[in-house]
Amino acid sequence: MKQLTTDVLVVGAGPAGSITAKYAAMGGAETIMVEKKEEIGMPIRCAEGIAKRWIGDVGIKLDRRWIACEVEGARIISPDGSEFCINERLAGNEVGTVLERYIFDKVLAEDAARAGADIMLRTAAKEVIKENGKVVGIRGESMGEPVEIRAKLIIGADGFESQIGRWAGIDTNLEERDIITCFQYRLTNCKPNMEYCDFYMGTAAPGGYVWVFPKNETTANVGLGVQLTKLKNPGEVKMYLDQWIARTPEYAGGKPVAFNAGACSLSAPLDEATADNIMLVGDAARMIDPITGGGIANGCIAGRECGEVAALAIQSGDTGKEFLQQYEKRWRAKLENALFRNWVAKEKLVTLSDDTFNKIIRTLAEVGVDKLSVGNILQVIYDRHPELAEEFADLL
Repeated sequence: MKQLTTDVLVVGAGPAGSITAKYAAMGGAETIMVEKKEEIGMPIRCAEGIAKRWIGDVGIKLDRRWIACEVEGARIISPDGSEFCINERLAGNEVGTVLERYIFDKVLAEDAARAGADIMLRTAAKEVIKENGKVVGIRGESMGEPVEIRAKLIIGADGFESQIGRWAGIDTNLEERDIITCFQYRLTNCKPNMEYCDFYMGTAAPGGYVWVFPKNETTANVGLGVQLTKLKNPGEVKMYLDQWIARTPEYAGGKPVAFNAGACSLSAPLDEATADNIMLVGDAARMIDPITGGGIANGCIAGRECGEVAALAIQSGDTGKEFLQQYEKRWRAKLENALFRNWVAKEKLVTLSDDTFNKIIRTLAEVGVDKLSVGNILQVIYDRHPELAEEFADLL
């Protein structure tokens, strides 16, 4: 069995993992990042949208290689076709730039490597190594051969299906209502709106929404998410998307050149994202926005905090849970309030009828909001439709 030792071991080479590895290495920690797949960035499992305003904060340099399309903002479209348009500044962290994720993820991994992190592809963790009740490494396979990697600090950046946290004893369990099942085509021979990323609300996607992120004048990521509790079998999510495409003129003649399917969490933040010698980051730490389902920005923002605290822990010689509370305080200060508020709002949104969505989006289109927030939207609804006040009372 191949045996390795390091200061910091990052499991997962998505955006959150690469940013974490970069800042851990920049801080002087010997860092290894492992990725179970043969190629970083593939297969693609998201709509590929980010805003640009936060990328400089985590040290990402704008690179035209990973930009497929830039849009002005987002259109929120009701079942009756009413539209509420918002600019990129108001649209959240997932709108503004449509990525080529297979390039974007590799560029972030390259940044981590330049900072000094080692990268091991096709290396999967199969279990954690525990000594005296604490995690001290992983056992798994690398290029088909057994491997054991011991580390002073292990960081789970292994995505929605994260096992590192569960193996370490961190409660990452999800309720079915907090899981959304998704299916997406890269659709060509269609006519996407090149000015906006589109979000179609209502029962076309029960408990979720349909999204269209343009790639170019004839190609777009067209996908749909459905709340797990509203599915009788997993294949229904594709059926809902196929039905929506068939009845939507701009996309009815589209031809798929790729598809991907999966699930993500739309949950409240974890009570804990740390244990002795362990930190979780990104989707593994349930940092996905519960309304949009986007996780790139939050994963990168938390990843910088995670990497910096990892380096400090190694410098101090203390990787215990108490020291790692610095990470908990940092990421929660930046993300927790919005995550929890959006989870509460999501819990209400999944119960709304098409008629209610029509009223809400028509009202927002007529009145507008100066700053897009759950509170501002609810106040507009309350002022125009007092009959909905009781339905939204717990959010006001």
